[in-house]
Amino acid sequence: MNDLVQRPDSVHPCTVGELVPGDVLLTGPGHRFAVIDSAPGDEENVQLTLRALHGGPDFPSWRRRCEPVLVLMRRVDPAGIPLIHPTPPGTDFADGDLVSVLYATRDTPDSERYERRAGVWRGADGRVLDDAGMRRLMAGDPRTVVCRLERPVGARPRRRVVVTGVGAISPLGGDAASTWAGLLAGASGARKLGGEEFRDLPVKVAAPAAVEPGEQLPRAQARTMNRSTQFAVLTARQAWADAGLDAGGAEAGRTGVSVGTIIGGAPLMVTGDRTLQDKGARYVSPHTAPMLVPSASAAHIAIDLGARGEARTVVSACASGTEAIGQAIDRIRDGHVDVVVAGGTEAVITPVIMAGFASMRALSPGADGPENASRPFDRDRDGFVLGEGAGFLVLEDEEHALARGARIYCEAAGWGVSSDAHHMTAPDPAGTGITEALRKALDSAGAEPGDVIHVNAHATATPAGDLAEAAALRTVFGEEAAGTIPVTAPKGALGHLQGAAGGVEAVATVLALHHGVVPPTVGLREPAEGLGLDVVTGAPRALGEGGGVALSNSFGFGGHNAVVAFRREAA
Repeated sequence: MNDLVQRPDSVHPCTVGELVPGDVLLTGPGHRFAVIDSAPGDEENVQLTLRALHGGPDFPSWRRRCEPVLVLMRRVDPAGIPLIHPTPPGTDFADGDLVSVLYATRDTPDSERYERRAGVWRGADGRVLDDAGMRRLMAGDPRTVVCRLERPVGARPRRRVVVTGVGAISPLGGDAASTWAGLLAGASGARKLGGEEFRDLPVKVAAPAAVEPGEQLPRAQARTMNRSTQFAVLTARQAWADAGLDAGGAEAGRTGVSVGTIIGGAPLMVTGDRTLQDKGARYVSPHTAPMLVPSASAAHIAIDLGARGEARTVVSACASGTEAIGQAIDRIRDGHVDVVVAGGTEAVITPVIMAGFASMRALSPGADGPENASRPFDRDRDGFVLGEGAGFLVLEDEEHALARGARIYCEAAGWGVSSDAHHMTAPDPAGTGITEALRKALDSAGAEPGDVIHVNAHATATPAGDLAEAAALRTVFGEEAAGTIPVTAPKGALGHLQGAAGGVEAVATVLALHHGVVPPTVGLREPAEGLGLDVVTGAPRALGEGGGVALSNSFGFGGHNAVVAFRREAA
């Protein structure tokens, strides 16, 4: 067949009455139809069944027997031409749908493929259509342009996920509102540690939580939880109430929990061992073993909220909280659950962990005072400040949220994850893995780099890490555009909350979109040479319009990279 259609001069004239199945009829420039069947109609007419040469629907054509036509010199096998039933233009669309467009009568097979993401159809060649444009395309002549929706039978389109609740405990405040207010005010949660156990440490600056979690819980319940789990349960309750779910509205079997943490209750190993050595085995708490496991926080939240759908734990270094949110987005999108409480928690301000980080020279000594110790993207940055706390979002299927009349902060539009595969503690200087995670997040969200109006940077204030992230942002957005997107680095105010960082910073990103304002970066005086980013400093800045997408970045030891994309709700 291909040989035939490449020889347009290989034709001969005949009449309709002489046509037989397999003849290829030329009806106009570039239009070729195969004769599938030829049936006698009456003495003067013939009923033909025609199909586009490269596939499509069959259609009848009544012709006069004596009508002259042109056909190719060779015949084709009608059975080898695909019978394709086009999708009606009135079909409902959903994100994740694919439409193939076949220009079936051209000399050679020509097709396009479109995918619907965030309500927009995007072709492989960059062409963009809205739903009305796709319907116009589908409403064309199906004999020549065959449009078919490719959704596997029984498949459920990916659902849209929204944020309906936020909660946070951080060095700036005991809830999301006070944490957000502290970020806008440019406050710092860092301070010098007291206490005998920290006396001999080379670094004594950290950012403890603004509240004592054990004091917020009944004593008997607090004794069954490690400090990290206490943060997690209290913060999850905040987010749950903020979403209006404390009064009901979530089916237990369709509700999940997704928690990111690095070491969970591992600090208890030190205190437990000390108790064992000083007092003996009888004095070691029977709660020690269950408090040690990283999954304790997810389990306790599920018990507290009655979430029976699933309780998942992510351990991916400092990307844990962000990856937990990303995994929750997928679980809702794919229909496994309707509601997920997702975020991160950590409590690692302990002598042995601080001593270990200090030995790596990862911590800032805070020579200019605790409030100036964490200096993301600054020319003189010298390490991070260790923090603690928790941050959680309530993620929800949009239809579920609308059905119960929930307030929606924004869309949790997508996420991306990657691995540097470079070094256990040092980032890839080129930011290659970070670049991959950023691009995956945009693709998952159905967004383009030009849609991004804000970046909540990971920026821990380490010399190598900040530059690698900046390099990746310039690669993804372009050298010029990267300098126009408002960036904030909240670790200047919060310190580095480790596994909780992604959770608390996701809360900040959601609130930035919701309120239309970007908090300033604390500690940045003189940007690092060649940074090439528009880092917000001094005072909050109003968000622009644009595509309404904000990114929250988290990267960790071992090259774990995770990025979540949020999209502002239409006004």
